[in-house]
Amino acid sequence: MLVSNPWPTEALRLAGLVGIGVVVGLFVGQPLTGLLVAGAFYAGMQMRQLARLERWLRRGRSFRPPRANGLWGMIFDNIYRLQRRHRSRRRRLVQLLDRVKAASNAMPDATIVLQGDGEMVWWNRLAADYVGLQWPRDQGQRIANLLRHPSFYDYFTTGDWEEAVKVPSPISVRRMLEIRIVPYGREQQLLLAREVTRLHRLETMRRDFVTNITHELRTPLTVIRGMSETLGDDPDIDPSLQHGLNTIQQQTARMGRLVDDLLLLSRLETGEAVRGKTTVEVGQMVEGLRDEACALSDKEHQITISGDPALVVHGDEGELRSAFSNLVVNAVKYTPDGGSIDIQWHEGDGAACLSVTDSGPGIAAHHIPRLTERFYRVDEGRAADAGGTGLGLAIVKHVLARHGARLDIHSELGRGSRFRCVFPEYQRQRAAAAAGS
Repeated sequence: MLVSNPWPTEALRLAGLVGIGVVVGLFVGQPLTGLLVAGAFYAGMQMRQLARLERWLRRGRSFRPPRANGLWGMIFDNIYRLQRRHRSRRRRLVQLLDRVKAASNAMPDATIVLQGDGEMVWWNRLAADYVGLQWPRDQGQRIANLLRHPSFYDYFTTGDWEEAVKVPSPISVRRMLEIRIVPYGREQQLLLAREVTRLHRLETMRRDFVTNITHELRTPLTVIRGMSETLGDDPDIDPSLQHGLNTIQQQTARMGRLVDDLLLLSRLETGEAVRGKTTVEVGQMVEGLRDEACALSDKEHQITISGDPALVVHGDEGELRSAFSNLVVNAVKYTPDGGSIDIQWHEGDGAACLSVTDSGPGIAAHHIPRLTERFYRVDEGRAADAGGTGLGLAIVKHVLARHGARLDIHSELGRGSRFRCVFPEYQRQRAAAAAGS
């Protein structure tokens, strides 16, 4: 039977043994020898129990502890309970790990657990299939050593994991993977990869179709436009046909703009991210945007500008001008006469921003997430009157994405709209700023 505190019993045992040794020593006339013999006997008992404990722990085969009484019985029983608790906890952890592995293997996505500098700790079956990992050969390897595609390397090293990246599988370039990294814990990441080969092929086919069909449309449109202009310039033409010819010219011009926008959008989608070495002085570009807006407005709007000439970005000047021009043209077209338009190029919240603010009718909140979709129109009738192609904001979105920027839209019905092009990577030319001041 175990006691809560074995030390009093052990102390009594030691005292009794010492007493017996002293009494026997006094009986033979050697009390000190009797005390030493009693101490040696007690030490021998402790060594025997220590040897049993060491042999039990070393062999580890017998789960039941050796039999003992008193203090050593308590020690054996406590170790026994700790072993049972440890084995029970380990069994639960193994079961939990098996369930986690089973759940991970059942996931439709490849899953790789990363730590530190991208070292692979564990992965499921789909990861081995998609990336070609082998256990345990690749454990501890850096994921960047296996996925060597430049797009993935830039995605992984920048640490900006809000969006996914598409890269070919290292096993087969015909297999396309969409990879997303989710940070969790302390310096740990979860890499999720999904096969999007079919969607990628469909997207490629769609882009190729749009590119080919727009190229094919150019020739007949040019012929129709030329013939209508020739007939329209003929002084002997029946006046009743003049209105029809004007309509043909207007529609062919609109179709021409649509073809140009589709070709530009296709080129933006298929091109790599701009690694521009050209410094784009947007502050000076704002002056040209004002002139363009004034010419389109024909003095029907109040147009104001403010630009910081010291702020510059790097990229393709033609693409950026096209994107900014789309925003300004939209502001003029959709702002009623007498309204105001404000164009600003400034620094704020750690980024360089070009904002176009108008006092137009505004846009309902449920339309805003879809404004950058192709051919999406808030008001079909108003868009048709304005003569737009429905691709302007889609072009803006793709141009900004190629420059590492984003488009923020804020609008309220009856209170106008504000479109902001936000450039997290920019430079301030201090010398230019000092010269300007």
